[in-house]
Amino acid sequence: MKKFPLHWQIFVALILGILYGAFLSDYVGYVGWMGDIFLRALKMIIIPLVVSSMISGVTNVGTSENLGRLSMKTFSFYILTSLIAILTGLIAVNMVRPGIGADLGLKQAVTGISAIEKPFSDILLEIIPTNIFTSLSNGEMLPIILFSILFGFFIIRSNERSKVFLTNLFDSIFDVMMKITLFIINFAPFGVFGIVAKQISHSGDILHLASTMGIYMVTVLGALLIHFFVTMPLIVKFIGRINPVKHLRAVMTPLLTAFSTSSSSATLPLTIQAVEKECGVSNKISSFTLPLGATINMNGTALYECIAVIFIAQAYGVDLTFSQQIIVVFTALLSAIGSAGIPMAGLIMMTIVLTAVGLPLEGIGLILSVDRILDMFRTATNVWGDTCAAVVIAKSEGEILKV
Repeated sequence: MKKFPLHWQIFVALILGILYGAFLSDYVGYVGWMGDIFLRALKMIIIPLVVSSMISGVTNVGTSENLGRLSMKTFSFYILTSLIAILTGLIAVNMVRPGIGADLGLKQAVTGISAIEKPFSDILLEIIPTNIFTSLSNGEMLPIILFSILFGFFIIRSNERSKVFLTNLFDSIFDVMMKITLFIINFAPFGVFGIVAKQISHSGDILHLASTMGIYMVTVLGALLIHFFVTMPLIVKFIGRINPVKHLRAVMTPLLTAFSTSSSSATLPLTIQAVEKECGVSNKISSFTLPLGATINMNGTALYECIAVIFIAQAYGVDLTFSQQIIVVFTALLSAIGSAGIPMAGLIMMTIVLTAVGLPLEGIGLILSVDRILDMFRTATNVWGDTCAAVVIAKSEGEILKV
């Protein structure tokens, strides 16, 4: 098996999981536990990996000027690519108009959206933790990242004794966490098999969903594929001067894992490992860009939110004006940045955008039936965008990459 590349092992496991879930759904309990254990193992290492990675990365950046430059490049890249993704979705949904004639009788009941009562300003304010240990316990990524950046920054500005000790300490912790990550990655094919088999067995009649929501699904998938295979490779090629095909091959393992798990955060350990080991990006770049990207750089999700909201408007016969569609674009962008640490983040993001243009929240029920399927594709797009950011920024910093 060692001679068989890991990404191909995961791909085979994904196909076998689909077949098992489709034809042996009554026996999914015999394999589903493998996926549960794999996800728990990944989630176990996320927080210590992010903290040690970010602090180690910031301390290795060197100076506050370097940190400021790296921050500016990272945020600019994320905002630009997210905006391009949303505009791609906007063009696609206005061209295809999948909501015209949609059957409102297919709408499912929507529950668990009481969190929309929280103002958007409060969501952004919660980036600053009142108790970092509570944030660590709850897995609130943006507060953890902010604290880690500040901690690393002031390590740089501390006296030489403290600086050397703490830098070596967090470098060592990060080294150990990466070894644990590599150990867990070995079980990825088994975990993916269990996850996919369980998801397929619970997905209901896929053919029925495809027939009733086919145009909407094709619109979302088409826009995602354009962003994935056209927009991002062009940026990697002409801005980063990197071969996008080689880069895609190098990060295939985290992409397939993201597709299977539908979780950018759970995939983060594999993403860091692939970008550093396969692409050749330094720790100081990957440890800053990737944890931040897994939290705020959601190209696929932002694109999806734009299409979904306009689809709901079309289904209800509401003709959004140009100014309202511009509101959708920027609200989707801001929601994508501010949604970290919120339970049911995708759903909450949707309610924020719907509220901004006065559409009924019950419209979310129209897309719930196919949301799980589309979530796999948009999560893979999210992770692809993070890896592209890491290599482009690393190249702009003068690093020599393997791709």
